[in-house]
Amino acid sequence: MLNRTKIKVRGYHIDLFQHVNNARYLEFLEEGRWAFFDEFNAGNELIEQGLAWAVVNININFRSEASFGDLLEVQTRYAKIGNRSITMKQTILNTKNQSLVAEADVTYVCFSKTLKAAVPLPDELKHTIEQAIASSE
Repeated sequence: MLNRTKIKVRGYHIDLFQHVNNARYLEFLEEGRWAFFDEFNAGNELIEQGLAWAVVNININFRSEASFGDLLEVQTRYAKIGNRSITMKQTILNTKNQSLVAEADVTYVCFSKTLKAAVPLPDELKHTIEQAIASSE
């Protein structure tokens, strides 16, 4: 399971140095994750059960700059699964030259809105994610 989301760099993404500001990459990555969840219907049943994904860690490595007008591709996939958590691997590529702009690992926990705490992943969802990880290796 791999989602590819395109984002065009706009003027409001640019900082004083005329490249994408580091904080904007968080937004690009989030857009990629929402597109992933939409494409693979990976959240609707959680909501129905009173559960949600809560981000608990983001680790970003910046590799090259992106500038006004560049078309970026955010690639998102599951990378690792725990009892209560998943980690997604994301990369941002510049489609102009296929250079790696940034890469990130984003860890979520399955969060109960009622209990206000992390809870184990539902078995069916855990199985689906395990299959997705195995098929991408």
